[in-house]
Amino acid sequence: MGSTLDDLLAALPAGRVLTDPDLLAVHRRDEADLCDAGTPLAVVRPQSTAEVAATVRVAAAHGVPVVPQGARTGLAGAANAVDGALVVSLTGLNRILEIDGGERLAVVQPGVVNAELRRAAAKEGLAYPPDPGSWESSTIGGNVSTDAGGMCCVKYGVTGEYVLGLEVVLADGEVLRCGRRTVKGVAGYDLTRLFTGSEGTLGIITEITVRLRPAAGEARTLVAVYPTMAAAGRAVAAVTAAGHVPSMLELLDRTHLRAIEAYRPMGLDTEAAAMLLVSADTGDRAAADLALIAEHCRDAGASELYVASDAVEAEALTTARRLAHPAMEQLAVRAFPGGRGGLVVDDVAVPRSRIADLVAGVEEIAARHDVLVGVVGHAGDGNLHPVIVVDRADPSSMDRGRLVFDEIMRLGLALGGTCTGEHGVGLLKRDWLARELGPVGLRVHRALKDALDPAGILNPGKVIAPD
Repeated sequence: MGSTLDDLLAALPAGRVLTDPDLLAVHRRDEADLCDAGTPLAVVRPQSTAEVAATVRVAAAHGVPVVPQGARTGLAGAANAVDGALVVSLTGLNRILEIDGGERLAVVQPGVVNAELRRAAAKEGLAYPPDPGSWESSTIGGNVSTDAGGMCCVKYGVTGEYVLGLEVVLADGEVLRCGRRTVKGVAGYDLTRLFTGSEGTLGIITEITVRLRPAAGEARTLVAVYPTMAAAGRAVAAVTAAGHVPSMLELLDRTHLRAIEAYRPMGLDTEAAAMLLVSADTGDRAAADLALIAEHCRDAGASELYVASDAVEAEALTTARRLAHPAMEQLAVRAFPGGRGGLVVDDVAVPRSRIADLVAGVEEIAARHDVLVGVVGHAGDGNLHPVIVVDRADPSSMDRGRLVFDEIMRLGLALGGTCTGEHGVGLLKRDWLARELGPVGLRVHRALKDALDPAGILNPGKVIAPD
């Protein structure tokens, strides 16, 4: 047996193994602040399942950690390298292998970008609903690994609702196929669900079979503006309690409204405490469905209510919501110029009846620590994203950001919530997952990890801390 690199070079075609220091630096981390990242031994860019399996076999033989990566758009540090690891970049496995309109499914490789699959499905009159904010750049493999969500989750659910089957390279290099292509199927343990959301800690996903839906009807969209966050929270609770299921029910606070308006002026009310963005995609019924929702929004105390006149205007409103993250990035740049500004994007889900309590608590925590925090998110399913602005060059700012983050996590759990609704656990929330699971749940998680990865080489340190 030679060195790890020698054996890799012997096992893989030329050009697959990269050791250039600049490339290693690029592949050190995803987009999460507050998370440590190491320097990999090499970056491997496989072009097939067989090449992924060969890479893992070499790693297993040498006891070298393996960290799978996609587009590195994650916000929890799940794709961060550890020192001496082999980073397996799956962006080269980027083919849509099949779209079966009759069975309403698609088979894709993990490097396929979410938007590409959505557009390909649309050409067949079908839809792939999961739409994370990074849908134009994030990959299906990463979406599955973190069980990503998006703005449509209130009606259509997270990525895991659409995963029918997987091909997975296990920790010893063997290849497992699990799941099905049939509409129904309950045979055996649900291994597909187990690997979905496992963030590369149990195996490396190399092929995905996803469920498609018939295309939604034309959507109608409204905006409701509120003088207080409590009023917006009452509106959300009223809409959901009445049994309405909008295709989108999004919340933006004043910080985000101002950031978006500064980033791309759109005439948003920057003095409002909150804005709700609501859509119904029920085609001919959309106007009537939205009118019923509008009544609840108005009764909760909306100071202004506006219904988009057509699909173009509705798309412009939706675009405003999608601009939330880049707008906050620019706010951080303005607040701390010279590359110092950073964001810590939290991801907490609470019962919808507790949204107002969560936002009020976040405001109190931010004021107490003198940290700017904006709140945006998927109010319709109780999943909000407090966005913490920090100065990366100032240790005290980073420490306060960490304190704010931890206090928001503590608040979310106290309100009956969960530490993540769609971003995953990674490194950022590992300790909070342990608190949420409790000792018995943590023991079961570790038992599963030990059974599938006894040497602990797959994405070590992510999701659950070593025992």
